[in-house]
Amino acid sequence: MVSRMARTATLILPVIFTLLPVRAGAQESSLDAMLDAVAGAHGIRQVAISPDGQRVAWVETEGTAASLGGIFVCSLASPATTRRRITAGSGDTASEEDAIAWSPDSRQLAFLSNAQTPEQSQLYVANVAGGQARKLTDLRGSLDSPSWSPDGKTLALLFIENAPRLPGPLEPMMLPSGVIGGKIYEQRLTTVDVATGAARQLSPADMYVYEYDWSPDGKRFVLIAARGAGDGNWYVAEIYTLRADSGEMKSFYKPAEQIALPRWSPDGNSIAFVGGLMSDEGSTGGDVFLLPATGGRARNLTPGIKASVSGLVWRPGGGEILLLESIDGASGIGVLDVRSGEVTPLRSGPETLSLGWWSYGLSVASDGKTFAMLRETFTDPPEVWAGPIGAWKQVTTPHHTDHANWGNAESIHWTNEGLNIQGWLTYPQDYDSARRYPMVVEVHGGPGAMARPTWPGALFDFTLLSHYGYFVLRPNPRGSFGQGEAFTSGNVKDFGYGDLRDILAGVDFVVKHFPVDSDRVGIGGWSYGGYMTMWAVTQTHRFQAAVAGAGIANWQSYYGENDIDQWMIPFFGASVYNDPAVYAKSSPITFIKNAKTPTLILVGDRDGECPTPQSFEFWHALETLGVENRFVVYPNEGHMIYDPAHRRDIMQRTLEWYDSHLK
Repeated sequence: MVSRMARTATLILPVIFTLLPVRAGAQESSLDAMLDAVAGAHGIRQVAISPDGQRVAWVETEGTAASLGGIFVCSLASPATTRRRITAGSGDTASEEDAIAWSPDSRQLAFLSNAQTPEQSQLYVANVAGGQARKLTDLRGSLDSPSWSPDGKTLALLFIENAPRLPGPLEPMMLPSGVIGGKIYEQRLTTVDVATGAARQLSPADMYVYEYDWSPDGKRFVLIAARGAGDGNWYVAEIYTLRADSGEMKSFYKPAEQIALPRWSPDGNSIAFVGGLMSDEGSTGGDVFLLPATGGRARNLTPGIKASVSGLVWRPGGGEILLLESIDGASGIGVLDVRSGEVTPLRSGPETLSLGWWSYGLSVASDGKTFAMLRETFTDPPEVWAGPIGAWKQVTTPHHTDHANWGNAESIHWTNEGLNIQGWLTYPQDYDSARRYPMVVEVHGGPGAMARPTWPGALFDFTLLSHYGYFVLRPNPRGSFGQGEAFTSGNVKDFGYGDLRDILAGVDFVVKHFPVDSDRVGIGGWSYGGYMTMWAVTQTHRFQAAVAGAGIANWQSYYGENDIDQWMIPFFGASVYNDPAVYAKSSPITFIKNAKTPTLILVGDRDGECPTPQSFEFWHALETLGVENRFVVYPNEGHMIYDPAHRRDIMQRTLEWYDSHLK
């Protein structure tokens, strides 16, 4: 058994994989240097401000071990001189620690640490003023998301007893063996007495709990939960209430679409949440809804808003809710008047605000005015900033010593079929308006997601290709977040059609207005982006090279292979067994004989979201039809590629593939 924080790797089966040989060329050396720089800059995984607004805590990667995280705290008044580490370790012993939670009085931090056993995290509490951290639990399994009761006497967390693997659809799946469809490991809400450490699994044994929030009086919880396996059933989860004393659980609200972030109002009379069409657990976007705490009908507070809400926090008094919005390709903070539904912008601009990787939420002190956030752009790596809006100060020291080694980027807009489409265009680093350049299009994952202005990542980030003389277009076609629910729903029962037309219109716009060689354009993407790449090369010969990462070749076979099949029904309107035609019409394999584009195919061998057989199916078809291709399977990897050597290999192969076909 491993905790969420510890990872082990074992060679499990023969794969089509060989690391590229080490080369001494200037191109390879510069790519290595950039990958080192971008990886080092993404060291902060979580940010939380204390309820009194006086201190900030964050989880930060230390040293060369990419997975080794430490907890740091500082005073907001003097961050540079008061920074220190909070740990359950001792001496020089390195511990992996994260999942921080402030106590209501701002004097203690709860967190998870593997200080006692490397393979197993436990719940600890430390006084912020100093002293040895105290271990509260002795549990076996996966622990996550600790949160204090309002009176500070109890901690709640999510616990999967004896979990056989790290939970979540991005993680490597278990290898199939023996009886399939056997035991289900449910994630249960568990309470821990802070004084004694006594733990109690409170929610029912047949329910998987995804998110929760304490009621203001500490007597109840609101939960997002579902019966059955965790990865797949988040898409059909409902809202429940749970009594903290008896464990009595009641169904409270069954939504029409996906839900996230249930939050009690300060007076306990209402529950707010985000609802909308979402393709991935954790990739949150939608409208804000309000439920009476006594039950009943949910009211949409933000119908027609031209943004996707990804985070919410109630302000004191309960009349306003702070929102973090995905809007027009970037981030914004607004305040929602609960009575009128009016949203007043507080902050917007070409930056990305988050609480850590893929955690687009808000950390706000009890005053409802003091924030702690990660801020980043294409040229500024993610750092912790805190304070009132308009008076934020940088808390963490820079995570890089080199300036951005890639081209400048700007937000661009074009129209297609009556829609206003936004995207990000990165210029070649050596840009000269008198020259003509190749371009690559990077399609984001999702589709419920958004291309943002971020410091490049170490996995499959085409921004880095601008260093080598490419324009890079990162479009947000219909189906993306950022322009409201009608736009996000724009590819329902239409996967690959309208969204591809939006992308092609963007390519035409760039070619018309920028010095891009129309005959040297490539496309690529991961996940939904990998699907769109496979789809594009069967629909058009517009692209001269393609890189399909973790793609989907055949929606009909995919339905029975993936670990999260429930996500498909809202997008396709029915299961594949009830309407196979709607799946076939959007499947690249249906049109595979049109494919002529040289394609590099990449995937992890234990991917549960976009299983390896999908890439095999596409590769086999290209091989049979004589289309130039290369296929690489990465061992012991899930949908997210973690091994730094594999990430480096992916970027090296991607660069070489485009260079060989576009230059």
